[in-house]
Amino acid sequence: MRDFTLTIYRKLLSELLHAGYGFVTFAEYIQDSEKNKKTLILRHDVDKKPLRSLRTAEIENELGLKGTYYFRVIKNKLPGKAIEFIAKLGHEIGYHYDDLNDASGVEEKALELFKKNLAKLREVAPVKTACMHGSPLSKHDNRNLWKNFDYRDLGIIGEPYFDIDFNEVMYLTDTGRRWDGEGFSIRDKVVSSEKLVFSSQDSVDSSKKSVVSSKKKETTNKLKLHSTIDIIGALRNDLLPSTIMLTVHPQRWNDQWLPWIWELCWQKVKNFVKYFVVRRSS
Repeated sequence: MRDFTLTIYRKLLSELLHAGYGFVTFAEYIQDSEKNKKTLILRHDVDKKPLRSLRTAEIENELGLKGTYYFRVIKNKLPGKAIEFIAKLGHEIGYHYDDLNDASGVEEKALELFKKNLAKLREVAPVKTACMHGSPLSKHDNRNLWKNFDYRDLGIIGEPYFDIDFNEVMYLTDTGRRWDGEGFSIRDKVVSSEKLVFSSQDSVDSSKKSVVSSKKKETTNKLKLHSTIDIIGALRNDLLPSTIMLTVHPQRWNDQWLPWIWELCWQKVKNFVKYFVVRRSS
């Protein structure tokens, strides 16, 4: 199905706006003390082909939206011009760290790499948040860097896998080039949507709303969100919770046929490999 294109991406964002969601960066979500309105945390993991991010950033800017773009530092290099361009559009820039993997699991070395790469990124744009890179074929989980260290000591105010309660936030990611790719995801996983808790926004009508929330929660658990069209349908029927983190990988969204076909075929190969890795680990 050719539904992972920039045209459909724009449509998805427009439908979310029409459904009443306010778009925020991850840093804004962390700093918002209220969290009692319909909120869409827009996150981008720029794993590769950073120039593809320019188009998604432009589309979001045209719609008056902003999100967080997590960039990697690979072999001491980063796409500085792309980062500057996206930051000027008002998007948040974050660090997509892969340091424990790069340090072969040596924590002290990984911390020094994190500091070095973070400083390099901050030379181009302010950085307040960080998000691990999954490194699916590595035996090292980059999140384990924080077992003995604290990223807040480095001026990082949040990391999605540590600072979002996914019992209360629905997580939608295009990992595996589909929205229901849990079976192909090795590390990009959070609490199951079956455990989502929908809180009342009005204490006066809390008893009535709790009944509505319970029914909505039950309905959400049964949703099959495979394609972007499925998400749009759920939005139009008011079936999604009030707070969502939407994670997209910009290299997957392209309206040009040859890059789109290449991404499709390559992702199928990766899904095949990751499927067996997940089965073996479980």
